[in-house]
Amino acid sequence: MTAAPEAFLTTRELADVLRISERKVYDLVASGEVPCVRVVGKLLFPKAEVMAWIDAARSGPLAQGALPDVVVGSHDPLLDWALRESTSGLAAFFDGSTDGLDRLADRQGAICGVHLHQADGWNTEAVAAKLGEAPVVLVEFARRQRGLIVAQGNPLRLADIAGLAQVRVARRQAGAASQRLFDMLATKAGLDPTDLAGPEAVARTEGDLASMVFEGKADVAFGLLAAAGPMRLDFVPVLEERFDLLVWRQAWFEPPFQRLLAFLRGPAFAQKAAEFGGYDLSGLGAVQFNGRG
Repeated sequence: MTAAPEAFLTTRELADVLRISERKVYDLVASGEVPCVRVVGKLLFPKAEVMAWIDAARSGPLAQGALPDVVVGSHDPLLDWALRESTSGLAAFFDGSTDGLDRLADRQGAICGVHLHQADGWNTEAVAAKLGEAPVVLVEFARRQRGLIVAQGNPLRLADIAGLAQVRVARRQAGAASQRLFDMLATKAGLDPTDLAGPEAVARTEGDLASMVFEGKADVAFGLLAAAGPMRLDFVPVLEERFDLLVWRQAWFEPPFQRLLAFLRGPAFAQKAAEFGGYDLSGLGAVQFNGRG
């Protein structure tokens, strides 16, 4: 995915924002002080990163206090792995996209993983509704394959959600975006999600969801290919979803997130994504929403 032109500032536009001369902008570039990219000999400045850079230069006490180095929101196997391997220092509390948005809005976390479906895509409407013009940036993490996780060999020959009426279905917690999406798709397929059989216990992570199928507690789960592969379970694709990271600008240039960001751009991360399977990293880092606050 290519970032939209308006996601970048020109040298003149940056000079206007900072109220300095264009020559001073070139001095900032030469000294490595301002985020920039050079494309076919032209300097461009990523708007979201520039705003985060400006916020990072703020002096004096922050009115709302420091943010905790915690990632909240939806669980993703690749993100979970990256948080550990990057030695970013970021802790994690994964309890679903909706819970994560609430916690981020309350400043209980610096970063939130989200994959909330909307009529024309993912996440932006929920972020705008919850945080309005707050100083946050929504960036793409990955596109993920979601579908039916089934036992090896797919012994029940499950092919789509409409065929789940007589099988045991594993569930996520009510605040999980994947459970809300499954309920919507099941209803569209003519099923009543509340009538479906399955274990009473809910899965809190994508890995826990796949484990229910692996252990024989459920016949099927609406989960990620990335969770099915390591357990050698079979997978029936249903859709591709976009998983984003919502970041307070205040946290963007702090060392924990910068260490994570640098790791996400490295070869080890790309290799692990390929090993998991079901990830498309071509849009990694693309800005999907930029609050103006």
